Amino acid sequence: MNRGIRTEIYLRLRERIPKPETELTYINPFELLIAVILSAQATDISVNKATAKLYPLANTPEGILELGVEKLKSHIKTIGLYNTKAENIIKTCRILLDEHDGEVPRTRQELEALPGVGRKTANVILNTAFGEPTIAVDTHIFRVSNRTGMAKGKTPLEVERRLVRLTPDEFRKDAHHWLILHGRYTCKARKPECPNCIIRDLCEYRQKTTEADF
Repeated sequence: MNRGIRTEIYLRLRERIPKPETELTYINPFELLIAVILSAQATDISVNKATAKLYPLANTPEGILELGVEKLKSHIKTIGLYNTKAENIIKTCRILLDEHDGEVPRTRQELEALPGVGRKTANVILNTAFGEPTIAVDTHIFRVSNRTGMAKGKTPLEVERRLVRLTPDEFRKDAHHWLILHGRYTCKARKPECPNCIIRDLCEYRQKTTEADF
């Protein structure tokens, strides 16, 4: 896929969603951090339901620590891997207070040093909370990038590096959200909705679905 086609793809995605945003509910970087930690192998809808009850009680590192691990677990038990996530969140809150004055750090190295925070989560925080032009590659973006031919790769890191390198500067800040939303609602895993896709004529996927498939 050449640069001109990639540019046209982003132009169409931007025309459809001029100002894309995360579907996680949050009001500050700390709330976003906790939500993203919880979102691993979970849906944004399930995370939002849990944090809607959690955040009114505790939405700061101090508040979460005061709540304690067992009460925290009770608020997030509807989310997969909640035991591990609760332990990581408690540890993260302690580190934020001890090493960062209770604030969410703004560097990748410091973010990835937090329990439960990997490269993808760090990229989401840097991009969504702090406006950095990072591209977090989740299962949706990995699928869309390989299917369309925008950035083929065998691993999320490989796809991320190619997307960052090949995405024109003007689109890089919002590329993560455009691609994840496209993968979530159109370029679905089991049956992509190719007839409704605004970039179907630019996509390299050879097994496109048709109206007859639905």
